[in-house]
Order: sequence, then C-alpha cells, then structure tokens
Amino acid sequence: MTGSAASIPSERLAATTLELLAHDTTNPPGDTRAIVDWMDAMLTDAGIGTERVAVDDRKPNLLAAVPGATDRRLLLSGHLDTVPYDADGWSFDPLGERVGERIYGRGTTDMKGAVAAMLEVARYYAESDRQPPVTLAFAFVSDEEVAGDAGITALLDDGRLDADGCVIGEPTCTGSSPSITVADRGSIWLTLESTGEAAHGSRPMLGDNAIDRLWTAIADIRQRLAERELSVPSDVEPIVAESVEYYADSMGRSSAERLFQYPTVNLGTIEGGESINSVPRTGRARLDVRLTAGVETSAVLAEIRGWIENHEHVTVADVSWSVGSFESTDSTLVTAVGDAAESVLDERVYRRSATGGGDAKRLREAGIPTVEFAVATDTAHACDEYTTVDALAATAETYLSLPSAYVARI
Repeated sequence: MTGSAASIPSERLAATTLELLAHDTTNPPGDTRAIVDWMDAMLTDAGIGTERVAVDDRKPNLLAAVPGATDRRLLLSGHLDTVPYDADGWSFDPLGERVGERIYGRGTTDMKGAVAAMLEVARYYAESDRQPPVTLAFAFVSDEEVAGDAGITALLDDGRLDADGCVIGEPTCTGSSPSITVADRGSIWLTLESTGEAAHGSRPMLGDNAIDRLWTAIADIRQRLAERELSVPSDVEPIVAESVEYYADSMGRSSAERLFQYPTVNLGTIEGGESINSVPRTGRARLDVRLTAGVETSAVLAEIRGWIENHEHVTVADVSWSVGSFESTDSTLVTAVGDAAESVLDERVYRRSATGGGDAKRLREAGIPTVEFAVATDTAHACDEYTTVDALAATAETYLSLPSAYVARI
C-alpha cells in the first residue's frame, strides 16, 4: 500500500524527543557520538538501513533511507548539536523534562523536536505496510550551530547527498503566523583596521586617535548602506512581499520593509587602545552586512571597498561573503510543503525569507532545492526552551503528508 496514515502517536513523539534531549550535544564541544548511537539503534531495530559518515570522530553524521514507489527522492534533514546552556538560568532540566503538554530542554525547538518527528516518520513507514510514493532520505548532521565543516559540508564534499528536494527542520512556525523559509540573505563580514598616532590622553591634540578614525569610517559606511536601495530579481519579489507581511507583526511594517529593501549592518565588535589616558594607535572593528536574496553581494562589497578607500589610515583586514539563495514560490518543493503544512495547520502558511542563513544555503548552493519547516515555539537558544506535544504532532504530520503532496505537484 502507498500513501500515508492519518497520524503518528503523540506520546511516542514526546518520548522520542525526551530521549534525544537526554543526550548533551552542546556545541562546543559538539560531541554527537552517543546520540547517533541511540538513533542508529532505533532505526536499525525498525529495519531501516543506516550509514555513518564522519570527518571528525566526535561529530558523526547519520544517513538513512526508506525506499519509495518512484525514483523521486526527498531528503529530511536535522542537526543534532545545540547551543550551550547555563543551567542556573533554567527552571527545568535542560536535558529534558515534561510538564503537562510542554517538553522543556535545550534543543526542543532548535531542533531535536523536528528530528524526533523525522525519526517517527521513518519508523512509521518501516513498521507499517505503507510505502512512501517517493524515497524518503534522512540526514542527521553535526556541527551546524558553529557553522563547522563536520556536518552538512562534509556530506556535500563527499557527494553523499542526492535529492530532488530537502526540508530542514528549523523552527519556522513559532507564533500566530506559520511559515516556510524559502530563502536566506547574503552576508558580508568585514574586519576593519585603523592606525593613528599615540599621545598622552591629557594632550589628545598631539596625536591622531585610531578609534576616532575607525568610527568615522564606520559611520560613513552605515549611512551609505542605509541609503543604498536594493534591487532584486522578479522571482524574488513575491518572497520579499510575503516576508514583509510576515515580519510586520513582530517589528512593524516600516522596519520589515527596510529589512529587505536596504542592506542591514551591525557593528559586532570594536576595540583599540591600551589605557584610558592614552590616545590609541590602532583600532579594529567587525561589521556584519546582510543583503536580500538575489542581490549581487560582490557588487555591494566593491562599493564598500570604494567608500573605505576615502578614509585614510583605515583598511579592510579581512572579509568573507556569501550570496543569498532562494527557491521560487511556485516551485514543486515549495508548493508541496505549503500544501502539506496548510492541510495540517488549516491556515495560511507564509513563504518567507530567513534573516540569516545556515545549512539551507549550503544545500541550495550544491543544487538541492531546500526549504525549512517545523512547528515549534519562539524559545530557541533561550533559557527554559520548550516545545509542545501539539507542535511535535503538527510537524510530524506535515512531514508524513509531504511525499504525497510532492507527487501531486509533479
């Protein structure tokens, strides 16, 4: 029999989530050996073939697949590492505690709850007489929270991921407006350095303050970027429109419009000088510039370099950059995930851009259409991070409905 069942037992979803939370996978150090051992045994016991791939023995990745009725292949992916936690700030056990319909613990929303849903979808197909209409592949990866090379990057570099589309279980439905993340933003990370002339702090006119020089350059860059309107391709315009509508509830429409119509720039660090009573001879700052998907990052970077050249004694010491990526709102993958999510949630699901970027960007750059979707709460990385049993169920039901929705859109 092909197709999917109506539901996966909520209590089993909750129990699997608690099992995953019990393994401390905070990164650093990001040791995922024990959790992969447990997941590997669970899938193997269900009759699902698995494979481990590791370039760092402490950070293995786990691959699995459930054969489908066609040669189409959908990938569900989730990262196993979490950000660190300070137990003193928690009212509940960071390694998992259930209170009523809430499940607390580091990683419940980001993203062990979604991983639990994926595991239960795999186990459902393996233990029932149903076959998915497409092959369901699973990639459970390490090292995402620190943007390390041992996770999705290692799998891509080794050619281990092959799929017609991918859904990553990042939390995208955390409030009143559920969504699918179909794009990310480009980035420019700049390290600026400045030099000056040291002098005694009581006679600053005898020196040249390197921090003042640096600050003048930073202020110039920020002002110019604030006035630098972005132009996006026509197929990104619907994503921008839905993104503005989505984010308007949380930040106001004007801020949401600026978020995508202009670059954003954050002064992350600034440092220099040795003492309060000395004019600093050197300064150093790091800027984080973000650009809407479809914008030519290299062109904006060239403009920034030109502006900096106007500031004597200020130079670019280091730079890294990326191009924003996206999936068209009318693509097979986006429409299928939208159909599946809306059938489960029974309400509109926005097709929006993320404000940052992660594994989805890497997969898109490798030619694998990718979106993000999971129902969770807006507590990722916070103390007392939690998800709910209903959120777990909605995520699992969407993943379970996806293969049929995808085939219907081909």
